[in-house]
Amino acid sequence: MKTMQDWLDAYAVSHQNKTNKAIHFICVPLIVFSVVGLFMSIPNEMLKSLTGISSDGIANWAVVTLIPIMFFYLRLSVKMALLILSFMVLCILGNLQISPLMPLWQSSLIIFVGAWIGQFYGHKLEGQKPSFLDDVKFLLIGPAWILDDIFFKK
Repeated sequence: MKTMQDWLDAYAVSHQNKTNKAIHFICVPLIVFSVVGLFMSIPNEMLKSLTGISSDGIANWAVVTLIPIMFFYLRLSVKMALLILSFMVLCILGNLQISPLMPLWQSSLIIFVGAWIGQFYGHKLEGQKPSFLDDVKFLLIGPAWILDDIFFKK
């Protein structure tokens, strides 16, 4: 089984170009934010009735999806899992702020498409294909790679 460091090192191989790295530092969090928003856009009345929780911030499909994702991170690193969880909570709170302003699915879709355009432009500059084309788990490693760089790189 790969360690967190194995995943981060493998991800870093196709993220050496300074501009591509800068693009990823902007676009990866935006993609995560928008995916959280898209999941939060799924009607959640069933969740509310099943759980008895009326809060949109807790009873939503983003939180349900986060549960198996957290197991992935916990297997690799408790510290990283806590950082990811903290970031996800911020994404949920941020999306709750956007939702009264415009339909959440619309803002999320706009952010998602724009951020992916940025990502693919960065990889064009890098001359490397995106890591997730080799292994879909790299979609979960991107946010960890950024958090690792922010909190653990010297």
